[in-house]
Amino acid sequence: MKKKLLGFILACISAMSYSVDEVDSDLGGIINFRQYSESFASSGQPSREQFSVLADKGFERIIYIAFTNNRNALADADLIVKGLGMEYLHIPVSFDAPLAEEFYVFADSMERYKAKKTLLHCQVNARATAFSFLYRVIYQGVDIEVAKADMNTVWQPNQDWKDFIFKILGENNIEPECAECDWSIATSQNR
Repeated sequence: MKKKLLGFILACISAMSYSVDEVDSDLGGIINFRQYSESFASSGQPSREQFSVLADKGFERIIYIAFTNNRNALADADLIVKGLGMEYLHIPVSFDAPLAEEFYVFADSMERYKAKKTLLHCQVNARATAFSFLYRVIYQGVDIEVAKADMNTVWQPNQDWKDFIFKILGENNIEPECAECDWSIATSQNR
């Protein structure tokens, strides 16, 4: 009886966990959309229509970490998101020079309102997966190997981002190395 109960509990836990490969079909059209948990996802730039789908799917907060003058950015994204009843936070992060303070502003917002269903996005989900990697490892206790594999489904960080990631991990007394972690530098850059 105990084995059956344990098996049932493990099956339930497994069913509740997300793989970055399991994407709601309505959200699959968003550039590089990745669902990490029931309340946290990252992506590239959603369209106007996709913001509406996100609201319909229960997202409560949108955090944008790129610049509004990017070629596919929506200049009025704040108005669109707020008009749909979601919160909007903009933290402009330079692709070539990310700052620790920018990551901690994001992390503080996430920690203050943990239960809010949040989408973190940039242009193609490079910046956002790096921030997601750090947040999940430092604040959610996700194994570094799992979080790194998830980030690699979008991109392999360039030297600037590798240095940034290692700096933030070091500030939090976390070693970046793991058996399956490949930190070699990518030859092309996604923004």
